[in-house]
Amino acid sequence: MKKHNFYAGPSILPQYTIENTAKAIIDFSDMGLSLMEISHRSKQFIAVMDEATALFKELLKIPDGYSVLFLGGGASLQFCMIPYNIMKKKSAYLNTGSWASKALKEGKLFGEAIEVASSKDKNFSYIPKNYEIPADADYFHITTNNTIYGTEIHEDFDIDIPLVADMSSDIFSRPIDVSKYAIIYGGAQKNLAPSGVTFVILKNDILGNVDRAIPTMLDYRTHIDKDSMFNTPPVVPVFAALQTLKWLKNNGGIAEMQKKNIFKSNLLYDEIDRNKLFVGTVAKEDRSLMNICFVMNEEYKELEGDFFEFASSKGMIGIKGHRSVGGFRASTYNALPLESVEALVACMKEYENLKA
Repeated sequence: MKKHNFYAGPSILPQYTIENTAKAIIDFSDMGLSLMEISHRSKQFIAVMDEATALFKELLKIPDGYSVLFLGGGASLQFCMIPYNIMKKKSAYLNTGSWASKALKEGKLFGEAIEVASSKDKNFSYIPKNYEIPADADYFHITTNNTIYGTEIHEDFDIDIPLVADMSSDIFSRPIDVSKYAIIYGGAQKNLAPSGVTFVILKNDILGNVDRAIPTMLDYRTHIDKDSMFNTPPVVPVFAALQTLKWLKNNGGIAEMQKKNIFKSNLLYDEIDRNKLFVGTVAKEDRSLMNICFVMNEEYKELEGDFFEFASSKGMIGIKGHRSVGGFRASTYNALPLESVEALVACMKEYENLKA
């Protein structure tokens, strides 16, 4: 039976990425050595790092004056690296979920970190609107896609202070205007690579403006100066990221991904809205294209476990919702084929015919 991978992360990757990485783990670049055992200082791996950086810049149309870094520590380490490097006295955060809350918590260690708005009152089921950003804040932090709760910011904000965005789970899913951001960062294990590497895109001139001493490994300038090779980088995930970047380019780039993602998500959201057994958990205007959350309708609540078993028997993998939301979550990242969404929709229809 075919398996349909809806895991939220680590998650589905393009078959192109998996196959090429598997081959390189056996023999990398005809060296007669595994990718897992070669020197990161070898000319063959330096070429990988250079090409990955160049493709990042090409696909996202990153303007001059920005650096692309491949680091360790996950997006969670960035929660502290960002204020360490660019927060002088005050920062502002939009709280739209668990990861935004964690970023805010770290910001408070470095000065006055203000929560300008939050959707916690309705279990993070919407993106707050009509809030005021302090004009004297050193930066404004947003989380563009909320993997757990299934909300997403669909446009680039145009604001007068530096904008920082955690794009862990929607990077490369839609075109973005990088020039509107000071820092974009994210864990790679959703739309880019296996876990173990973190990408950071940052405007160079935002650095060097704080008075505090910054530990060497937490100073972005350290990694810019050494092209992400100050210490041993996560070699295998970086190589895998390069394969995904090639796959993205070969498949029409980011604008084409956006078209496919809109089509896939609409297909599933339409079924959630139509099917009497299910109901969405998110304000319709804020629905994520990447993480689609839904629960059983109130009168069918007792069928939740039964539907999960039924869907699992049909090859639907990873659809259990996060414990803070319950129900179900189908993650429809770039690499998820339309066929998998169609299979889940068919599964939901079949179950409705059996139970409703």
